Amino acid sequence: MKDFQSPYKMKGIEILNSQMTYIDEGYGPTILFLHGNPTSSYLWRNIIPYMLPHYRCIAPDLIGFGESDKPQIRYKFEDHANYLEQFIKSLHLENLILVLHDWGSALGFDWARRHESQVRGLVFMEFMHPFPTWQDFGEQGAAIFKKFRDPEIGRKLLVEENFFIEGVLAGGVLKGLEKKDMDVYRQPFLSPADREPLYRFPNEVPIAGEPVNVYAMATAYHDWLLKTDISKLFLWVTPGALISVEKAAWYEKNLKNCKSVKLGNGSHYVQEDHPDKIGLEIASWVANLVE
Repeated sequence: MKDFQSPYKMKGIEILNSQMTYIDEGYGPTILFLHGNPTSSYLWRNIIPYMLPHYRCIAPDLIGFGESDKPQIRYKFEDHANYLEQFIKSLHLENLILVLHDWGSALGFDWARRHESQVRGLVFMEFMHPFPTWQDFGEQGAAIFKKFRDPEIGRKLLVEENFFIEGVLAGGVLKGLEKKDMDVYRQPFLSPADREPLYRFPNEVPIAGEPVNVYAMATAYHDWLLKTDISKLFLWVTPGALISVEKAAWYEKNLKNCKSVKLGNGSHYVQEDHPDKIGLEIASWVANLVE
């Protein structure tokens, strides 16, 4: 293993004939941290310390991301869901507290809906939900994601120009990212041949009923999320990206058994702008959950 990403010693496990790498630190009740696009377990580096040593913190690199292998697969949502399912089974993880962001939230909510008895609590921020229309995705977001979903323009932007790293990630942190951190996020995708995972996820966002299978899956877990009594911690920012201020207010009213916390100003990669507040809020909430 290169171990170029994490301040922690990375572990590896074979899943479906490929290696997935992950952080595994601490002891006690298990917290599973799931990242999204185009990040990795490195996203949680400044938040995990708030949980140690009283909780076991596991943060995988999704297949194709971070230090995990890049097998010759399509990197569709169902591919990621299959790898995550096998990862959780292989590590014999149960009674989980899930901490979710971006596509990690789609994967985590989908898994939680199907394994509700194994879920102890849910923490989520800037999470993926179904967007009934392109207007619901926001004017700026719709304009760029329509380009991502154009077969020619999208491949040029995301594969040839690495725009999700250099544009979306860089622009999604209000305070900006230091070069050393950008270099960590760049490292897994230095070659265009390695960027298929970065291309696929924007094309899977459930907008206006498409893609049909992902939209149906997101609708199912979203309906479940609104009904379940599982304890929840919802963290949000102003103005947000996937979660607008108006949408945050709606979730505050409609999520059951949920604590809602405004972190402050932010866009999408809130872990980079508010790591200390996120860490403190999760640690306090978890302590009450497991006492």
